[in-house]
Amino acid sequence: MYSIKKEALGSLLAAIGAKRKLYVPADNAGLILFTPYADGVSVNLSRNPDVSAKDFFFPQVENICRFKVCGKTVDVIDNREKNEDFVVFGVRACDVKSFEVLDNVFLSEPVDGYYKDRRDHSLIVTLACSKPLETCFCGTFGIDCAAPGGDVEAYACGDSYAFRAITEKGEAFLAELSLENGGDEAVEACKAKINEIKAKLPLSDLTTEGFGGGKTKDLFNNPKWAELSASCLGCGTCTFVCPTCQCYDIRDFDTGNGIQRYRCWDSCMYRDFTKMSAGQPRPSQLERFRQRFMHKLVYYPENNNGLFSCVGCGRCLRKCPQSLNIVKVMKALREDD
Repeated sequence: MYSIKKEALGSLLAAIGAKRKLYVPADNAGLILFTPYADGVSVNLSRNPDVSAKDFFFPQVENICRFKVCGKTVDVIDNREKNEDFVVFGVRACDVKSFEVLDNVFLSEPVDGYYKDRRDHSLIVTLACSKPLETCFCGTFGIDCAAPGGDVEAYACGDSYAFRAITEKGEAFLAELSLENGGDEAVEACKAKINEIKAKLPLSDLTTEGFGGGKTKDLFNNPKWAELSASCLGCGTCTFVCPTCQCYDIRDFDTGNGIQRYRCWDSCMYRDFTKMSAGQPRPSQLERFRQRFMHKLVYYPENNNGLFSCVGCGRCLRKCPQSLNIVKVMKALREDD
């Protein structure tokens, strides 16, 4: 365990940034977003960022390759940007758990090389949630916001930050920095305080009882889906702020000097999602709405050893313009139990 005084955080971040690309939560137009660290960046570690860290491994838009036709010859050009080692600082436990969900998708055979390359070049420094928001419910899915994991765990304890390596990569990283030994007792006191706060959160009693693998027959035809989906705009906001959503589309763009193929996020809430030549298999908003939440709460855990595709970050609670979210769905469907 290592520690520094809070006033030395800027010096620590500058030392990290001198060796690797560094991203930190920072104030940005009223939001807290992961931002490249530089002099003058307004670092804000007060709460979970408004947008998850998913974008570092599964970018919203990324180049796949280019095609160039020369007569009867088609040249395929790999024009993706070369990844360099980078550090993401201040990631919370919910987002760390989301990486496990994404890994199950992108690192299963056949492995997604674009995703794997970014994962291999990353180092995650997490931060325990000393002030979890009222919309947080990570504990529902067995996530401990007082023990966030990653490569290095950090804790805000009084006037200091404490750091503990979790992986070999994390140990090597901390060995490069000039940090003082100590902080164990302060961390234990900090964790106890966090657990007291967690127990008082409004959603602390929310459980996954009634959901999970094998529940398709029980939940699919529940009449509550009609009521729940009636006011859904199909805007896709919930999917874009979700740290575990992994739907994407691949498109080709004629640049005038060849074809650029790129991948971009998509949403199961959109009308043309999964549309095929034979038509749209989920033509109504009810069907699309149901698909999203059945995937989170039933289909994904059924195919991934009970792991739910929700991490309780609460972003969908805060961002949905119609106040529709996974908590409302879970409570409504369990009213019939």
